[in-house]
Amino acid sequence: MITLENNRLIFRFPEVHEAACCEIRFQRTLRIPDDGGEYPLPPGLGPFPLRHLDDYARRIPENWLARGGVIMPMHQAEALWLGFGGGGWDAYPCAARIATGKICAITGASWSEGLSHAPQNYVVLPAQPWLDGYCVEKGVIRQFVAMPLGAGYSVEEQISGTAEHGGLQIAVYPMKAERYEALMRPKRGQTLGTGPIMFGMGLAVGAAGMGMAPGGRMRQEIYDDPFGPDAWDLNHSSRCFVTVASSLSWASLTGERPPTKPPTAERYTKAGLPWFDYYGGDAKALDGSEKLKQVLSVAELGEKTGATPLPENRSVDVELIIALRKTGTDRVREMTE
Repeated sequence: MITLENNRLIFRFPEVHEAACCEIRFQRTLRIPDDGGEYPLPPGLGPFPLRHLDDYARRIPENWLARGGVIMPMHQAEALWLGFGGGGWDAYPCAARIATGKICAITGASWSEGLSHAPQNYVVLPAQPWLDGYCVEKGVIRQFVAMPLGAGYSVEEQISGTAEHGGLQIAVYPMKAERYEALMRPKRGQTLGTGPIMFGMGLAVGAAGMGMAPGGRMRQEIYDDPFGPDAWDLNHSSRCFVTVASSLSWASLTGERPPTKPPTAERYTKAGLPWFDYYGGDAKALDGSEKLKQVLSVAELGEKTGATPLPENRSVDVELIIALRKTGTDRVREMTE
């Protein structure tokens, strides 16, 4: 069961365990410079608004409605990161697959059903607190940056050669109930309730759709599965496809103004505001995808074609970095813009 609550996607599996629950939120953030350097984690500047496509049935193209799902707005060349939650120390573990344009953000492979462990094509929650982009090297990702479908910048277009899907695709698998019980037996936690409303899932596609492209390089580890492939309940899963609409399309479809553009990395840094670094303890990091490593970033592809797709792409010197540690739920990157 998936519900949309306060601009968050809540995944619940009451048929597996009353505590089986996790959440995914979509955070507005700085677009880090796409200059070949490596940057720390930028802040979260508040959630992107999420809406049910069905609520705007009279304005949505039929091929969008046929697949249902949710929609959110992004400006061209805007960045985002995905935040994961769903409890404290006793949070129910889940395996989450994240793709853009049906290309896995961890391996670079085309979308397929189920989980793969060699190579690992999922992140483990809550051990992975967030995902900012494509896993290209051990300890390095390339930031998710929204670009118009058909312009050639998206990972989907560079790997598959098509501009068909766009958006983001998410599939969540809960841990097997017996594994969770064994994990929690020494110290039982408080269980979570279930939500009342389930919504349709799908990816809306069309001329107004946006795809995700690789941006600047960021220091972030994608953690290896500490439980092993047999921990996950493959008989129960929920899948959600999220359409990313351009800011102009969002206004015409929903009647709402999209969020304002975030400040530039240069302006933010000059204001003396913090960036972040996260230490995941002894967790092992994945090596990164050779296929994703070969994909050109927005700036690299623009330079190759003689275009300037990224405004305000000047390098910055980051001095104020707040170190975050793996201490329960004390992993806050969100700030008031």
